[in-house]
Amino acid sequence: MSSSQDPRGSLPGASRSSDGVLARVSNSAVVYRGRRAASDAATVAKKLLWSTGRAAWIAGTAFLVLVVPLIIEMDREQQMNELEMQQATLLGAPPSAPAK
Repeated sequence: MSSSQDPRGSLPGASRSSDGVLARVSNSAVVYRGRRAASDAATVAKKLLWSTGRAAWIAGTAFLVLVVPLIIEMDREQQMNELEMQQATLLGAPPSAPAK
């Protein structure tokens, strides 16, 4: 390594990264506010997704616990009514009108 270069490998007359345009722009208040806004937006999105997931879990569980047994019971009742109508028809009784 020649003595004309500093330890970081840049030439002696070249500007350092802390003095460069890119460094000044990346350290500016606008970039800081943009990063902060992006971070805040990501945090809000994460909380929203978490809350939505919890709400979906609660709704799905409530559906399984409350509605699915009701559907099964209604299906059983319908099958029983159909069976009774078939038996009544086989025995010769006139089919009765279904109760509403």
